[in-house]
Amino acid sequence: MKRIPIAVVDAFTDRPFSGNPAGICLLEDSLTKEQMQSIAMEMNLSETAFVQRLPEEGHFSLRWFTPTLEIDLCGHATLASSFWMLQSGWANPGEMIHFHTKSGELKVKSEGEELVMDFPLIPTYTDTHSFFKESLFGKKIIHAAQLKKNWIFELENEQAVRELVPDFGLIAAHSQEGFIITAQGDEYDMVSRFFGPNVGVPEDPVTGFAHCALVDYWNQKTGKTQFNAYQASKRGGKLGLEKHDDRVLLKGRAVEVLVGTIVI
Repeated sequence: MKRIPIAVVDAFTDRPFSGNPAGICLLEDSLTKEQMQSIAMEMNLSETAFVQRLPEEGHFSLRWFTPTLEIDLCGHATLASSFWMLQSGWANPGEMIHFHTKSGELKVKSEGEELVMDFPLIPTYTDTHSFFKESLFGKKIIHAAQLKKNWIFELENEQAVRELVPDFGLIAAHSQEGFIITAQGDEYDMVSRFFGPNVGVPEDPVTGFAHCALVDYWNQKTGKTQFNAYQASKRGGKLGLEKHDDRVLLKGRAVEVLVGTIVI
């Protein structure tokens, strides 16, 4: 029987019970994929992250699991992991953290109370969805784009993004992973929501990987390379974004909300 320390950290927020919660396990010993998946299912958060030290100083392996499967990239759980590593003495303020993941090497560094993550840009391509061509659940589609296993739908305004009521069954039937909806914000450069029923996350509170694509989408539309973004879920979350060639800097804060032990 193993007792594994686990924490829940709210990411992309400076207030508890907002932003996006992630489970964090800092592993002294290896777990099997099946054990990690079971822990993620038990935590029942959008993502649970598993961090383990590598031989080189400042380098760590990082894996992310939803309640149903392992995923290739997760922004909020990376930010939450970095925050908890700093709190737990696994990393030092101001020093670069190197994560080795399925999406390559990701770098994170603290700057004051913010964490800055260096992620890959996700290219987007203008396209028309075969089913949702002109409207999405009663809201007019201004423009649509495709990325990997997801779609972006730009709606008329922030109000349309906030008011849209999704049909998760239809989203699951007409996407590999999910839909990102977005619009120009009233106070922010962009607002968005993400629905991912096919990855076990009906609506994600704040989605780092989606903003790696939204940066590309809005850069193509506006030419801007820096954005203030807000994900308009019920919990809500704020992100600072910068495009640097084929990389994206995602900036945000995090707060600790729960610390405990899980027994397997």
